[in-house]
Formats: sequence, C-alpha cells, structure tokens
Amino acid sequence: MGYNHCDICVIGAGMAGLACATRLAEAGLLIAVVDKGRGPGGRMAARRTEIAGEVVSFDHGAQYFTARDPEFGAAVGEWEAQGVVAPWPAAGEGAYVGIPGMNGPIRAMAQDLKVHWNTRAEKIVRSGARWRIEAGDTAFSAKTVLLAIPAEQATELLADVSSPLAKIASEAVSAPCWAVMAGFDAPLEVETDTLRDPEAPISWAARNSAKPSRSGSECWVLHASPERSRELVDLAKEEVGPILLEDFFAQTGAEAVTPIHLAAHRWLYAMVQAVDGEPARFDDELCIGIAGDYLHSPRVEGAWLSGVALAEKVLAPA
Repeated sequence: MGYNHCDICVIGAGMAGLACATRLAEAGLLIAVVDKGRGPGGRMAARRTEIAGEVVSFDHGAQYFTARDPEFGAAVGEWEAQGVVAPWPAAGEGAYVGIPGMNGPIRAMAQDLKVHWNTRAEKIVRSGARWRIEAGDTAFSAKTVLLAIPAEQATELLADVSSPLAKIASEAVSAPCWAVMAGFDAPLEVETDTLRDPEAPISWAARNSAKPSRSGSECWVLHASPERSRELVDLAKEEVGPILLEDFFAQTGAEAVTPIHLAAHRWLYAMVQAVDGEPARFDDELCIGIAGDYLHSPRVEGAWLSGVALAEKVLAPA
C-alpha cells in the first residue's frame, strides 16, 4: 500500500472541502484532498453528454446560488472576475451559476490544490500521533483529518473514531431528490426559464440551455420534490425519467413531446436540515473535524462558510 504524507487530509472535494482546503493551503500547510468522484462537482456537478452531435452539459445538482454573507460575496466576486461564475437573473435577484457548468468555481479551486479523484476514504485509524486514512490501494498519513462529506457518510467514517462528532453528524436529516435531464429537438411551450413549486411533484424545473454560456438548443433539468422522490426512491433510473417527465408536462400544461435525450440521477442526500450549533466542529485534541452545509445551512453558501469556519478552527492558536 502506497503512502501519501501531508499535514492535513481533507475528505471531500465539494464546496465545503475545497473552501476549507484553500484557506489552509493559503496558510502554508501541506494539504491532501481525497474525493470518491471522478472530477470536481459534488452536488454542484455537471453531467456532460452528446445530443444530436453536440456536447451538452446539464447542471443536475445545485441549480444556482446566492451570496448573502459579505465574505462569501467577496469570493463570488473573485470567481466572477475569473470567468467561472455569472449572474442568472431568471432564478431571482442575486442568483449566480457556475460557468460553463455549475462546477465552474469548484473546478477553479481544485486546480490550485492536490486533489486525489476516484479515491474513496474507507477507514480512518489512529497511527501513533497521526491519522491513517485508508483508501483502496493507497493511504494518507496526516496529523489532522477533516471530513467535508454528506452527514450520513461522515457518521459512518467517524463511528469508531470520534463518537461525539459521529453523533452530531447523525443528527442531520437529508431528503432524497430525483433529477431528470431532458433534451428536445425544438423549444417546449413553456414561457419561463424556471419553475418553482415546493408543493408539486416537480418542485423545480429549469431550462438549462438558457443559463449563461450553456450549449444545447432545448435542455431541461427537473427536480422532484422530496415527497415524490421518496415515492420513487427505489425505482431504476430508466423508469424514473419518463414518470417525472410526465409530471412536468402535466404541471406546465405544455404539449407532451418525446425527448431526444432523457436521463435520471438520484441524489440520495440532497436537501438537508441543518444541525443546530456551530457551523463547523473541531476536536483540537484528536485533530479531527467536520464541515458541511448540514452544519450551517442547505445552500452552496452554507457549505462554503462551514468549510472556512473549520479551517479557522484548525488555524486558531491552541
């Protein structure tokens, strides 16, 4: 088994993990980030596919984000200057999207860090004064380990490591969300680019192709409500796509047409109800901590602020 030595190992390369890792790297620490995904995104992922000979990117996770906190607003301003985010007024005042996909800012942050993709952290064990993070055929040795992954996954990894942190993570409750990506060969008879109805089977729908710097003539992303997602949670994705597309046409009243592309993705841990308390938790004796939107608020901004808060705890004088 190969070993990678670092000061801090961050598990999770979503918004919380990369925000945390960026702040720690700026402080001069040697950071290793591990993520089970194939590339940048997490719940800000973008799915690339070819439709009618054209490569199209669907934002099938987070649809947009806002910046209410001044510090996060400053970060968004930097991303806009870099050309990796842009305003999207159709989603509301102050709404932004990543460019060319929602993972634009994630990709930009990851470029400046050492991120090990396709690397699933399977076990965390104490090894003398350091932690060993086992991940398949490789392992990481670090003084400090920080988990910035969904609460359910953090609970499992922390079970034999830190009961207090595992308990906090276990208190978070997430709702599933089925996402459908549909492409059509002609515009649909839907006047607006976004639809929002928390009480309906399709709680959110967006004309993905209308977002800044997107390709594809008529592409839509549909998000089922938590209730509808629970009803369909165990179905195969091939079954879910047509069902939710039928829901969409029924809600909009648009003529039901056959898509030229249809795919579904199940987000098992989508919307989360945040745990009360501090936006990040860190055990300075064991040198282990957790961050994520489930500790702050279920928004992109909440994940970023939690990640930064965890970094500040790590950097705080003992």
